[in-house]
Amino acid sequence: MEGLELVAFQIISSVGTARSSYIEAIQEAKNKNYDRAKELIEEGDQTFIEGHDAHLKLLQEEAEGKSIVSLLILHAEDQLMSAEGFKQIALEFIDVYQRIDALEK
Repeated sequence: MEGLELVAFQIISSVGTARSSYIEAIQEAKNKNYDRAKELIEEGDQTFIEGHDAHLKLLQEEAEGKSIVSLLILHAEDQLMSAEGFKQIALEFIDVYQRIDALEK
């Protein structure tokens, strides 16, 4: 596997794991396990950073004149943005579930 492909798969793997953590955090919040939901957000953030850093490296190489365009990289970037969106959705859901619990008490 070439260097560029390896980086693309690193991004996809990292942010895919992060997205899964964010989705699982929503489920934990739904089940009133807010401490676990917070842990999952933090775990997701750590793996997201790995993917983001790999993406940043590619952007720096592009700025230095190295052409980096491929369908695989576009997919990796799509996954990166998707994971970032899921984090925001997860945080909103956790907040909503906490508010519902407070009102029900």
